[in-house]
Amino acid sequence: MAYPSSVKLGAPGVYPYQPAPPRALTGVRMDVCAFAGVAPRGPARVPVVDEKWLDARPCVEPERPRSRTVAVAVESFDEYRRLYGGFEGPGLLPYAVASFFEQGGRRAYVARVVHDYLDPADDAKGVAAGDVPGAHTTAGPLRLRARDEGAWGNRLRARMEFSARRLYFERAGVTGLTLPSDTELQAGALLRLTFEGGTRALRFVAMLVERRREKTAGTTLEAVFDQPTAFMPDTAEVIEGTLLVDDGDGRFERHERLGLSAQHTRWAATVLCFESTLLYPEATWIDAAILPDDINLVPAAPPVGPHAGGEAEVGEQPAQFSGGEDRYKEIVPEDFFDSSWTFGDDGPADGVQAFVPLADEVSLLIAPDLYSPSPLVAVEKILDPVSLVGPTFERCVDLKLGREEQAAPFDELEGLRLDPRLPDDLRRIAELQSQLVEFADLMQSFVVLLDVPPGLSQQQMLGWRAPFNSSYAAAYLPWLSVSRRDDRRDALVRVPPSAVAAGVVAQQERDFGVPHGPANVLAAEIVDVYDAVSPARHDELHQQGLNVYLRERDGVRLSAARTLSRDPSYRQLSVRRLMTMIRRTLEQQMRWAVFEPNNESLRAEVVRQLDSYLRQLYRAGAFRGATESEAFFVRCDETLNTPYVVDSGQMIAEIGVAPAEPLEFILLELARDGDGTLLMREKEG
Repeated sequence: MAYPSSVKLGAPGVYPYQPAPPRALTGVRMDVCAFAGVAPRGPARVPVVDEKWLDARPCVEPERPRSRTVAVAVESFDEYRRLYGGFEGPGLLPYAVASFFEQGGRRAYVARVVHDYLDPADDAKGVAAGDVPGAHTTAGPLRLRARDEGAWGNRLRARMEFSARRLYFERAGVTGLTLPSDTELQAGALLRLTFEGGTRALRFVAMLVERRREKTAGTTLEAVFDQPTAFMPDTAEVIEGTLLVDDGDGRFERHERLGLSAQHTRWAATVLCFESTLLYPEATWIDAAILPDDINLVPAAPPVGPHAGGEAEVGEQPAQFSGGEDRYKEIVPEDFFDSSWTFGDDGPADGVQAFVPLADEVSLLIAPDLYSPSPLVAVEKILDPVSLVGPTFERCVDLKLGREEQAAPFDELEGLRLDPRLPDDLRRIAELQSQLVEFADLMQSFVVLLDVPPGLSQQQMLGWRAPFNSSYAAAYLPWLSVSRRDDRRDALVRVPPSAVAAGVVAQQERDFGVPHGPANVLAAEIVDVYDAVSPARHDELHQQGLNVYLRERDGVRLSAARTLSRDPSYRQLSVRRLMTMIRRTLEQQMRWAVFEPNNESLRAEVVRQLDSYLRQLYRAGAFRGATESEAFFVRCDETLNTPYVVDSGQMIAEIGVAPAEPLEFILLELARDGDGTLLMREKEG
């Protein structure tokens, strides 16, 4: 008999049975935002690891497929910066993510967008590579590659150190060693053998064989060499590697106790694949072996000293890595989408479709670099002025004024450049944004936040808005100006307003709950609006469902939270998010129902749980109505579940709720299909 885990059984006797607590529905998180954009570094073209391509061996085989776009979770801007770099690139992605966290966001998924060359050879270009001093492989140099493409990889430095650990043995022969059974050793380990006279040789342990002792109890461990030696060794040492990596921008890695052959469980190539965030091994040596250049293990580069932060720091040496290239100019809007993806695909997808596996967690989607309306001001170069201080006068020199040193704007996003002031470009921008909205409508799990293109007249804004009709989309204007202390650009930077809105949504949810409208909130760290909106213009834009930031005495305030739906039932963003939360909660937490007998008892339990959950939301102010019956209802009776429905294996529950705005009921239908599938769909009220 199975007992609940809370029952502690002791001596024989009668113990009270503690029944399992009744099932209860709880809300799901709705503050997670997904970002897709351009970054100077970060995960891209990542080797696929799935049932077919397992992680049992190094992941850089040429034949292994790669995901051009991968979504990575970050919970602070510092974490984002560590993976994707700071503000040095030409994209708006870092500004958008920073604004999200500054407004109060706590968790985001980021996908770096790179160009799809449709050719593996071209995809592999732009990645820095270099040889590691102090070691080589049986297949050639010990060559490493940057984790992803970009000029950042040219600053990488790496070196291999080796350590020797004495290995005690009972007997030695030319083919192997006899060791105590408890010796810490594994197949694939590299041994340094010392012979009479001081000569040395390196041998790998080809296999370990456990043997019974002939005259006493117990066993021994036979370490068999990969090739015989000319003489019997006097001493043996286990050689292990330590790889030290410095990316030249404050990131350090130290990989210790590395195995030096593919047999080893900590084979260096495998460790780099699955533990490093800076490097991959070159595919040419993943099945080879690593050997030190000097059998005496003398370092081939300056010694490693402690870094101020407690990490190990690679000593100064000439640049090792080259070939890294920022290929921003080749990125085009089509790279933000996966043209081969269709709804229901289980495999990895690229572009914004990379967020599909996260549909149960992500509730907001932003693509700040979907197009580039204008280039950013270039990053200022840091100049070290030559000191003229000395005991004697020097000849006069001409010093250029700082204003003359102002850098020209970046023009590196040529493929994404679309000027909304040009009719054809504005039409193209609307088409791209419509693709995002269609994706959100298809998934019905998140809301895509759009930016009204900058520099438009009132008439152009209304024309841009006209084609959109979706409750899974919201639009914001005008663009906002920021100035960051950690940005080397002196000029104000124009950032998309949707990113700030996403942070406001996240903060308001945590403070007040999903039903609370994410509006009437001051935006943090915003200097000004790019284009002030007059009260008259604001009235008209608000009626069209466009959410406007207003310049006020105490700062910049987000004035509204509406969707782009023309259906009055879903004009409020809070209503759409509330209904999505309810549907997501039921889909995730009612799955137990598919395993229960389809009878009256099941229907009663479903009604009890749904009723209890909706009552919680009603008491939290999510619904309108003086009584619960005016605010919501749950029906799961014989009227819906006729004998025909039951005989076909289905169970249908109908849920009606009256969100705080508007007053009409919105209907949901929960259905258990005959094949065990749980379906949740919205019905026309």
